[in-house]
Amino acid sequence: MNLDFNSEKPIFVQIADGLEDAILTGAFEEGSQIPSITEISVTYKINPATALKGINILTDGGIVYKKRGVGMFVAEGAKEKLMEKRRNVFYENYVKELLAEAKRLGVTKKELIMMLEKGESL
Repeated sequence: MNLDFNSEKPIFVQIADGLEDAILTGAFEEGSQIPSITEISVTYKINPATALKGINILTDGGIVYKKRGVGMFVAEGAKEKLMEKRRNVFYENYVKELLAEAKRLGVTKKELIMMLEKGESL
C-alpha cells in the first residue's frame, strides 16, 4: 500500500482503498487478519487515529470485523461486496461519462464497441 501525502485524497481514505485493493487481489483473503492500527501507523508514520479512521470505513461497510483482543479480520463475502461497490463506482465515474461523450460526438454503439475492442489490444 502506498500513501501519497500530497494527494487531495485524505490519508484515511487511502488506507481504506489500499486495504480494499489488497482484499480484491487476494493479499488478504476472507477470514485472514489485516494489519493492526499500530502496525499501519508505525509503518506509514501516521497518527493511529488516522489509521483507525481508515479501518472504520471498512468496518462500517462490513468488509472487516474485530475479534476482541485478537485484531481485525476480513469478513466473509467481503471480496464480493467490494467488487459490487467498485463496479458501481466504475459505472458512475467512467461509463456514464463515456456514454454521454459518445452521444455528444455522435458515436454509435457499434463504433464504441470497436473502440473498446481496439483498446483491449494495446
